[in-house]
Amino acid sequence: MNQLWKLPFILMFTTLIAAAALALVNNKTKPVIEQHKKEALLLALNNVSPAGEKGKIEPVLKPDGKVDYYKCYAESDSTKLVGYIFTAFGVGYSSTVETLVGVDTAGTVFGINILSQLETPGLGAKVTEIKYGDTKPWFQTQFSGKKMNQLTVDKDGGTIESITGATISSRAVTNSIYKALEDLEKKIGGFQNKVKPVI
Repeated sequence: MNQLWKLPFILMFTTLIAAAALALVNNKTKPVIEQHKKEALLLALNNVSPAGEKGKIEPVLKPDGKVDYYKCYAESDSTKLVGYIFTAFGVGYSSTVETLVGVDTAGTVFGINILSQLETPGLGAKVTEIKYGDTKPWFQTQFSGKKMNQLTVDKDGGTIESITGATISSRAVTNSIYKALEDLEKKIGGFQNKVKPVI
């Protein structure tokens, strides 16, 4: 009978110690993780910003205080607007792909940076692949210089080369950027010197 009571108490005691240890580790590592996230976001913002090194990136907030999108200025005094940065979310094959996108004031893509994805290794995960001899991910670099009407994968008659065996992931990135760019256009009241869509 004593043995029956011992086992649950041992299990409970072990669980409490494990929970306390996890809580302690979480408290110690959380600030470090948050700092790394901020640094990674800042680097990604600078990589896609059309503002250049001397420019300024200014967040535009939603009513709840979260960032809606960013305005990019050529000068630090916020006098010359040169573009915008926004986040696009696309449902891929096995995850939601989060992409940071920088565009100029005409809506032309300056650059993109995939912030997070959990697509299939060797297939959809190639959205972040850097080929031997290159310095940037090949799939992402092809978005630079594209207008909204060019944001379609080649399998759908567009100009973006999809990844072999990973059309769903390729579409997730491309279509999410198109949709988010469309949403941004409405928010800012239209792009400057917008080129008419090709019909």
